[in-house]
Amino acid sequence: MKIEKILKTAKPLPKKKKLVINMMLATTKANSLMADALKAFEISTQQFNVLRILRGQQGKPANLNTIQERMVNKMSNTTRLVDKLLEKKLVDRCVCEENRRKVEIVITGKGLDLLKELDPIVEEVENEISKNLNPEEIEKLNTLLEKIRE
Repeated sequence: MKIEKILKTAKPLPKKKKLVINMMLATTKANSLMADALKAFEISTQQFNVLRILRGQQGKPANLNTIQERMVNKMSNTTRLVDKLLEKKLVDRCVCEENRRKVEIVITGKGLDLLKELDPIVEEVENEISKNLNPEEIEKLNTLLEKIRE
């Protein structure tokens, strides 16, 4: 039996419990839709996240700590993710000029090309996830979710 059906047929949940369950269900749905969209490109959502972080650097390299801080999923193993992206030639690793012990990561042209190809596909996923919300509801939900994350 689907969890949504259980939620509708079970005795009413306390509002806070229902909130947490709904957030978890929404997160699972969003993660699943995104993973499915990226699967054909043989890239995980975490790898995609790293590529978008590096694209946001606008050509400037980022170290592993910077990438880790900006990750959506802080539990990701950034070193392993970067290694997989290196194997796919989507990123390059270089030694920092100021501190030779520090390794920096930069997105490659191939990585940028992949993101250009993925952008409209990801936008379709975002549209699918938010299709039942109007712009005002999206703005309000973003505000509320940001409050929860504080």
